[in-house]
Amino acid sequence: MLGDLTPYLPILIPLVIIQLGLMVWALIHILTHKHYRVGTRIMWVIIAVVVNTIGPILYFVLGRSDQEDDD
Repeated sequence: MLGDLTPYLPILIPLVIIQLGLMVWALIHILTHKHYRVGTRIMWVIIAVVVNTIGPILYFVLGRSDQEDDD
């Protein structure tokens, strides 16, 4: 089975790394900030993890508050 994916690995590996990095960045931001434009912390964690690539992008576009936490 891995032999079937070998030609696609140069494309898939960077995409997977970018997706994981974006998800980790979104999760760190979600867990360290208290204010969201829409929704709650739990909702955004579930969206960021379950919806994988689109979830973190949705959080940064729709959920992230312009207000910075002071703590």
